[in-house]
Amino acid sequence: MYAISMTEPGGPEVLVWTQVPDPEAGEGEVLVDVAAAGVNRADVLQRQGLYAPPPGTPPYPGLECAGRVAAVGPGVTGWNVGDEVCALLAGGGYAERVAVPAGQLLPVPAGIDLVTAGALPEVLCTVWSNVFAGARLAAGETLLVHGGASGIGTAAIQLAKASGARVAVTAGGPEKLARCAELGADVLIDYREQDFVAEIKAATDGRGADVILDIIGAKYLARNIDALAPNGRITVIGFQGGVKAELNLQALMAKRGSIASASLRARPVAEKSAIVAEVRENVWPLLADGRVRTVVDRTFPMDEAADAHRALEGDHTGKIILTR
Repeated sequence: MYAISMTEPGGPEVLVWTQVPDPEAGEGEVLVDVAAAGVNRADVLQRQGLYAPPPGTPPYPGLECAGRVAAVGPGVTGWNVGDEVCALLAGGGYAERVAVPAGQLLPVPAGIDLVTAGALPEVLCTVWSNVFAGARLAAGETLLVHGGASGIGTAAIQLAKASGARVAVTAGGPEKLARCAELGADVLIDYREQDFVAEIKAATDGRGADVILDIIGAKYLARNIDALAPNGRITVIGFQGGVKAELNLQALMAKRGSIASASLRARPVAEKSAIVAEVRENVWPLLADGRVRTVVDRTFPMDEAADAHRALEGDHTGKIILTR
């Protein structure tokens, strides 16, 4: 088959569409003919040599895909050849085929095409596992989403609104903030022009955000604690602003706050399968009735993955998808 391989760590130009060995469906796995794959920030980190795939997983980028079942491995029930599916992956989505643990498969939601479905699993599983299962966002609480116009951000806005929460976002510029407002964001903060700490306090009568979903990391750590409500929870899922910062424990304790950080990729299959099952139960109905939708910025052919990465690292809103 063909897949996107990397000649060496570096810029987008190292991504090459080349022939590689065919995957096979092992025990408990399903082989998927890939129709589309979502492009994520983690793929960029892998390309740069900063985020190696877990042992035993394909070396090609791609943490989510959609397509059709091509073969079913031993011990698998509930899936048949020809089924339209999307999948949470540990890697390998930028390819013609990928082998997936059966527990990480989801049916393509009714009314959603295969291309759009390629951008669902990683984002929705990340938001669900961090904001709801981890940080326990509840109806009536305030969620602050950094990077509200990103793929993660656009999903988090909609899921939080569907749960009855109030949503504040940071984003760069009025156009991105307008898109966030269209999705239901209540408080719009232009991080280029405004102090998000002051803005979130003003919008909550000084209380702050109950949950903060952070893609920035070190650069925002102290300010996130300042913006946190009593008994608030910070969940860090990215480190675009660095990986090391000084933590003021006294400030965190004064808020009775907590900080958690987690990624999906390296979790055991059983944990990822449990998250996928929760997403199917709780989020898939929201997709089916239109309360949550995927915001697609643009698509690229799979062999133009380099251009897709350039777009991701540039100005975009929502998801970028590779198609075959």
